[in-house]
Amino acid sequence: MAESPAKALRRILDSPGVHLGPACFDALSAKLVERAGFDYCFTSGSILPVGYVCCETMTVPYHDPTTQKGRRFSISAARLGLPDVGLISFGEMMDQGRQIIQAVSIPIIADGDNGYGNAMNVKRTIREAIRAGYAGIFLEDQVSPKACGHTRGRKVVPRDEAVMRIKAAIDARKESGSDIVIVARTDSRQAISFEESLWRSQAFADVGADVLLIDALASREEMKAFCEIAPSVPKMANLLEGGGKTPILNPTELEDVGFKIAAYPLSLMGVSIRAMQNALTAIKSGQIPSHGSIPTFEEIKDIVGFNSYYEEEKRYATNTDQVALQNGIVKLGKE
Repeated sequence: MAESPAKALRRILDSPGVHLGPACFDALSAKLVERAGFDYCFTSGSILPVGYVCCETMTVPYHDPTTQKGRRFSISAARLGLPDVGLISFGEMMDQGRQIIQAVSIPIIADGDNGYGNAMNVKRTIREAIRAGYAGIFLEDQVSPKACGHTRGRKVVPRDEAVMRIKAAIDARKESGSDIVIVARTDSRQAISFEESLWRSQAFADVGADVLLIDALASREEMKAFCEIAPSVPKMANLLEGGGKTPILNPTELEDVGFKIAAYPLSLMGVSIRAMQNALTAIKSGQIPSHGSIPTFEEIKDIVGFNSYYEEEKRYATNTDQVALQNGIVKLGKE
């Protein structure tokens, strides 16, 4: 029996060294992450429900979802071509998440934002993540509506509410019989102080968080101090490319400081945008993208899965299929 995604992620967390994880935004980018040899992947932005309180007898919205500014940055951009201002629906986000998970065999970590409300919202968020097949999920302590990471204006809920969110996530996991990995994130480094972020991280560890994350750490010294609290709990670095507040350390430096996993949230989306812009500039001038900047057609077919599809198709070929292929006849429904 194959190990569960959560068990695979826990095995990674238990293995030596620091483990790097690019963020994907769709099934194709997730496949590229897997083909590049990465052990796991993050989703760049939440793919979980927006704004619902789950009770015994009813489910009702707790605030206008158009005000929810979750970290759905890359998915909203890739799927709708729209900014992350709450325009993408719950169904669209869940559909995107399922497509990503089904496209790869490596474990995927979801961005659960702030759990979309109180402890009951958090429990529903965890249950949805488990049903979708995620290996792990981020949960943070921002208020609703929240701000994007590494930006101004972030506010966090009080200490006791922040801790109860993580406790609720742990309870939901136990009630579901799952071992999904809970990544507890605090945004209090910017919202309040570095000392407050250390206190909250320790409190999250005390109630059972599997991985700790302080967003927007401002120096290597802060990163090291963070890694020294709750030494038995793995630490995650969020390395925002292109101008974030946290220093971009190389893997050896990250391991020396004490981190176990590191996220690179914008690299794939950023280079994709620039590559498409360059290609469009070339085409507009009557050229094609330069040699080396575009895969061959054969490479593209291999990446999206044509070759593996053809191999599997052979297992179900009939005599009629074989004759048609030998005669160069293309049957209806085949290209």
